[in-house]
Amino acid sequence: MRPVSADAAGSFSLPRASAQEEPHPRPQMIRERWVDLCGEWSFAYDDGDVGEVERWYQSGGVFDRRIVVPFPPESPASGIADTDAHEVMWYRREILQHHIEQVGHATGDRLLLHFGAVDYRCSVWLNGDLVGRHEGGHTPFTFKIQNLLRAGVSQVLVVRVEDRTADVAQPRGKQDWLPHAHKVWYDRTSGIWQPVWLEATPVVAVEQVHWTADVPGATVSLELRLSRPPEPGTLCEVQLSHGDVVVGGATFPLDGQRARQVISVPALTNGQGAEELLWSPESPTLIDATVVLHAAGRDQVWSYLGIRSTSVGSGHFLLNDRPYFVRSVLSQGYWPTSHLAAPTPRALREEVELILALGFNAARIHQKVEDPRFIFWADRLGLLLWGEAPAALEFSPTAMCRTTREWLETLDRDRSHPSIVTWVPLNESWGVQHISHDPAQVSFVRALVGLTKAIDPTRPVISNDGWEHVESDILTIHDYADDPAVLGTRYATRDGLTRMLQGVGPEGRKIVLAGEGSSATPAMLTEFGGVSFAAPTLDTGRPTWGYSTVSSSQDFENRLEEIHGALRSSTWLAGTCYTQLTDTLQETNGLVGADRRPKLGIAAIRAVITGTRVDATTPGDVTTAWRSGTPGDPAPGRASSE
Repeated sequence: MRPVSADAAGSFSLPRASAQEEPHPRPQMIRERWVDLCGEWSFAYDDGDVGEVERWYQSGGVFDRRIVVPFPPESPASGIADTDAHEVMWYRREILQHHIEQVGHATGDRLLLHFGAVDYRCSVWLNGDLVGRHEGGHTPFTFKIQNLLRAGVSQVLVVRVEDRTADVAQPRGKQDWLPHAHKVWYDRTSGIWQPVWLEATPVVAVEQVHWTADVPGATVSLELRLSRPPEPGTLCEVQLSHGDVVVGGATFPLDGQRARQVISVPALTNGQGAEELLWSPESPTLIDATVVLHAAGRDQVWSYLGIRSTSVGSGHFLLNDRPYFVRSVLSQGYWPTSHLAAPTPRALREEVELILALGFNAARIHQKVEDPRFIFWADRLGLLLWGEAPAALEFSPTAMCRTTREWLETLDRDRSHPSIVTWVPLNESWGVQHISHDPAQVSFVRALVGLTKAIDPTRPVISNDGWEHVESDILTIHDYADDPAVLGTRYATRDGLTRMLQGVGPEGRKIVLAGEGSSATPAMLTEFGGVSFAAPTLDTGRPTWGYSTVSSSQDFENRLEEIHGALRSSTWLAGTCYTQLTDTLQETNGLVGADRRPKLGIAAIRAVITGTRVDATTPGDVTTAWRSGTPGDPAPGRASSE
């Protein structure tokens, strides 16, 4: 969705939030008037870290380069393309008077400066005055700037960013700490890498909305956070609609800065009619919401939600209270031209469409908090997501503090998205490498699980994906064996899981720690495959790497079919996650290249992933399901051809 401006009559219009074609940077809470500040900014490296002492925030002379925001300077899309370690960098741009006029800012209103994400630590000045600071590379932050505006001139915005390469207490995910990308770590993403925008609001305004659906109770709960306490008697009006049909609403008084309101959705009690309102990959129904704050300076925001439930039971992952087989792919969310930032907003939609076309119903976004616009397309098009945190690489008080703070900000940003169906605060004991014998590390992981459930009790939590689980709702296993016979033996029956629970897992680590886990807990194979095939047309120009290697298209297809075939006989796996979606720099174990071109025909990959037979007379038509009747198999019309 683009910023909108007034027509000749001064009125504004906005489509439903669920129908955005160019999603807002914050797609679940939209106002009419906002201005995108992305584009060319002035830029400078500060390798001597002298900028603050020399007051670069008051001078424009040092900014000797131009950078395209929101692309990191390491990436070609930024116009800089310098992957060397530059640990301090500065940005500068002018906010023109017409930008402020376009958002409709008036005297007495707030003018908000939003950053989608800046990696890792930043300070912001306006007209030489410090606006504020933020730490955390994957989460959004906002500053009020109306009191720092200068009349009659352009406003000068300056941002200093610090990203210390060797600071392993910094949650960095898969960004490399070495000078050059190696093994499974990639070139860094520093600085501004998600949108920057302006927005005007009344003084008393909606600051955050959270939605929680209660399917059996036929209700939706709204949690509302305001910018400040409202005057007594202030009313909030909420309307929920599906298309042109109003399905629920409420008007209620506000007596504080936070409020919670339960809204009845009578249609959820209407048998088959209720099914039509439920969100799932096969039917990604979204409910539009309008929230109006009737305070001085009326505030109105548009939002959306999905009505669905996620849980576990009797060895299954449950979606809307029914067993659902999760067919997932590991997604790094990395592009060669723009790194963790998407090269275009359209690329985020195309990534979701590609994952669905390849036959997956889920994606595990790995070591990254993904752009909210990607999550919007997952909500709208029907793709389950695992919400995972980028990890620090050491265990220390500093790392724990940073990890916890950024994880809380992630939960606050994303917990209203229906596509996110589980939380993963840690992966493969990154940052807790000695958890198997260090009680302090066990306590930290247990605390993260408890904290996550306290904030959001509606989703399963996986404490430590891959092994060494502590209080996980799903036991996840990483296994890169490339021998189909070995995979078949390990996963054919529940006895295989029992043996793993009692001993050491396939990667040499215990799957669960002593006293944890249960034979009734659902289990998933959440990393497997990793077959490296560097097709000649997809040459990366780097040494290639993978967990196993093939040298031709036919060998690649055969290997994929063998390892997936070995898992199809499993009587107890509740889901799988193939490694991985795309080639990423030297890691060439993607189903598609870094340029998103499939290494085999889409129909051929889909047939392997879904275990379906493609009729030669109707390419792409799904005719025989891997697990006949299992929820999660492709719905009619979802099959894709090349």
